[in-house]
Amino acid sequence: MSSLFRSEEMTLAQLFLQSEAAYSCVRELGELGKVQFRDVNADVNAFQRKFINEVRRCDEMERKLRFLNNELEKVGIELRPGGNVEAPEPQAMIDLESKFEVLETEVKEINTNKETLKKNLLDLIELQHILDKTRGFFQEAEQYAVTATPTRKRKGPGGEITTDEDITGREEKGLLDEHLQIATAQTKFTFVTGVIVRERVAAFERVLWRACRGNVFLRQADIMQPLEDPTTGVLENKIVFILFFQGDQLRTRVRKICDGFRATLYQCPETADERAQMVGQVAARISDLQSVLQTTEEHSITQLTEIAQDLDTWQTKVKKIKSVYHILNMFNLDVTQRCLIAECWCPVDALDEIQAALTRGTERSGSTVPSILNRMATDEAPPTYNKVNKFTRGFQAIVDAYGVATYQEVNPALYTIITFPFLFAVMFGDAGHGIIMASFAALLILFEKKLNNYNGPGGEMFVTLFNGRYIILLMGLFSIYTGMVYNDVFSKSLNIFGTSWDLTYTNGSMDQPASDILGCCPNPPCVQFAPGGHLTYVPREAMTKMTPYPFGLDPIWNVAENKLVFTNSYKMKMAITLGVMQMLFGVCLQVFNHIHFKNYLNIILEFVPQVLFLLCIFGWLVFLIFFKWCFFYVNPNYAPSLLITLINMFLKFGGSPDVTNPDPTQIQYSVFGHTDELAQLQKYIQIVLVIVALVCVPWMLLAKPIYLLIKHKMQSKDGYSRARAESGYNVTPDGEPADDERAQIILKEEGGGKHSDKMDGKEDDGTEKEGEKFEFSEIFIHQSIHTIEYCLGTISNTASYLRLWALSLAHAELSEVLWNMVFQLGIGVAASISPILGAIAVFFLFAAWAAMTIGILLVMEGLSAFLHALRLHWVEFQNKFYDGNGYKFTPFSFEAILKGEDD
Repeated sequence: MSSLFRSEEMTLAQLFLQSEAAYSCVRELGELGKVQFRDVNADVNAFQRKFINEVRRCDEMERKLRFLNNELEKVGIELRPGGNVEAPEPQAMIDLESKFEVLETEVKEINTNKETLKKNLLDLIELQHILDKTRGFFQEAEQYAVTATPTRKRKGPGGEITTDEDITGREEKGLLDEHLQIATAQTKFTFVTGVIVRERVAAFERVLWRACRGNVFLRQADIMQPLEDPTTGVLENKIVFILFFQGDQLRTRVRKICDGFRATLYQCPETADERAQMVGQVAARISDLQSVLQTTEEHSITQLTEIAQDLDTWQTKVKKIKSVYHILNMFNLDVTQRCLIAECWCPVDALDEIQAALTRGTERSGSTVPSILNRMATDEAPPTYNKVNKFTRGFQAIVDAYGVATYQEVNPALYTIITFPFLFAVMFGDAGHGIIMASFAALLILFEKKLNNYNGPGGEMFVTLFNGRYIILLMGLFSIYTGMVYNDVFSKSLNIFGTSWDLTYTNGSMDQPASDILGCCPNPPCVQFAPGGHLTYVPREAMTKMTPYPFGLDPIWNVAENKLVFTNSYKMKMAITLGVMQMLFGVCLQVFNHIHFKNYLNIILEFVPQVLFLLCIFGWLVFLIFFKWCFFYVNPNYAPSLLITLINMFLKFGGSPDVTNPDPTQIQYSVFGHTDELAQLQKYIQIVLVIVALVCVPWMLLAKPIYLLIKHKMQSKDGYSRARAESGYNVTPDGEPADDERAQIILKEEGGGKHSDKMDGKEDDGTEKEGEKFEFSEIFIHQSIHTIEYCLGTISNTASYLRLWALSLAHAELSEVLWNMVFQLGIGVAASISPILGAIAVFFLFAAWAAMTIGILLVMEGLSAFLHALRLHWVEFQNKFYDGNGYKFTPFSFEAILKGEDD
């Protein structure tokens, strides 16, 4: 708890490690994870450091492991978790390098063989499709040749009439029909067949037409099954084409065009017998290749499965080795080249653990010279280190997102654990929605071990929700609490204790219950008829119990016409009260910083006027809120307006509240009562409060700069006198310094007599630092800005807390709209048409209402309330005491490196 309240005490240490023991010692420190190393070789180029070759070797091993991991992902083999393994010895790098080299070579060779086999198989499959498709082309050509020959009738030897068709029959012909060969004896047609990607066909046809001037005849047919590219593994849709042309010149031109469009050409026989024979040969070769390819795939899967058993372990080892050498590159060599010197930040309470880790590393390396750990004095600000666990880590992240705490200042995360989910719940107050949110977070916590390494759908969004599961749990639990305070469960109220109002009235001679929703208590008449026919209950008469409702709001307000008016006022006053309390608490936390850094005068010069200014204005307003709740709850018409009272406190300074005309329309009444004595009491109290608040402004503005000016003059005079004494000269009787060069030099060397706390990095007054020139104008301007910011910020921050009221009201009204307009109205309409239809509509309307409740109220409204609560903590609360100019302690830790939290 003390660590979360304030950063751990840190110290700068120096390490002296023997060269042969340096690797083992750093490895032990990496397992410990409590040392942050500084780069003492910042001026040395990264390629000129001692262990750069080892880092490059680790980079090469990581490249090979990434290659193997990619191969596993291609075939869908999952890695077997290797657990936490120690970083191997430096000598083990040679074995790892040789093993990875062999595995990479074997996998690449298998991949090359598979690619070659797949390419050959693809060629055979394309050739098979060519033979199949071109057979139809040739048959069409033969049929066309037969039908194109004229049919001549002739008489046979017996006088019968015969035709050429009867003579020739339907015997098969080649591509170049016999009749066409006779008719075109002077020409000879040739053809080319191939396969091309379907997307290139249109351009391919246009180029052929233009380049060959229309002297090429193209026929094409689609391959219905997509074919896999053996190089890229992408499925492509292709077509078979055949080109008819004549002449060698066109042959050369056609082949060049096919090569340009990356079309694959194949030799296709001209005769049907040769084509039929080739079809059988291609089918046999395809079968053989498929068998060989299947055997190769099985061998590849077997080898990759064996690799998957150890790949995660290898990756862990290589990462640890590389990180150790990366840290060793930050060390400096002594003049003997046998000792490495390092500087590091570490917690003071972990010095014994660090020394023990160094001893273990020295013993494991076999070195006889022990490692040395020395603390160093420095004026550099140490890093901020707050110990966290899985519960507090999320809240600390919220604070660090605004700014890492300055070393040893108060850490707001301790209070954020309670205040953040509570302010969220004030804006999100609904017990039903809180139950859903808390249940979701509880499931994440229950299965956190399984979900810790989740890589499924959702990605970064799910990781964010999972890391904030404890924040969501507390937000849900606090929302249940505030929902019960508001008596709001899915926009409905719970009647647990019964109403405290008497709901009966007498109208003439007939007694009639105004409502029997929550039960009636027989009492004398206590109602009035308001304009419009509404019943108005007089609070003094209608309250059957003169005690507050046991817990939360009376459920009768859920059916009251003025529900919104009442909850509006209630939540607005509650928002102001909570805001002033949190701001006052933030101002009070300054005291812990002032005491810790020994800036005791800042308590009087800053803290006291700030508290008085806040209490005299808004503390008085909070007092009036509680006073009005206690004494005006049964007579709202005569209750004073707190806003007008606060405004008149300044605008009508010294004036007395009006008590002579008790008109309900007038709202400028005395808070304490309607008598002159009570009005005068309120007058004098407000006069004192205004005067004190106004005095606090120059107090904050002038007191500290004047004090610093006086202190500086005294220190300068004392420093000059000391310098004169050390130089052998005395000051003049009137105190004026003589023109002495030696004294000026000594005074300059001492920095004007100023003293600083080097460990804390702060002066006693918190502003002037050693070596800085004192400038009263800068200090005064800085203090003026600080004073103006605080005075105006007190007003604006108080108004900013009204977002608690606004978002709570919006959430409640939107929840009520969804219930009434979606669920209740829809069921009513469906039931009015048909009872059966109403029963069926219940399921669909409930699904729609539940979906909109989760999507709009829980997700969108929840995110909005989360962001507003975040702003209230960052701006309105933390700026009262939190500096946030530190830097985070990032120790060298194997655990953080393996999780990806440290590069």
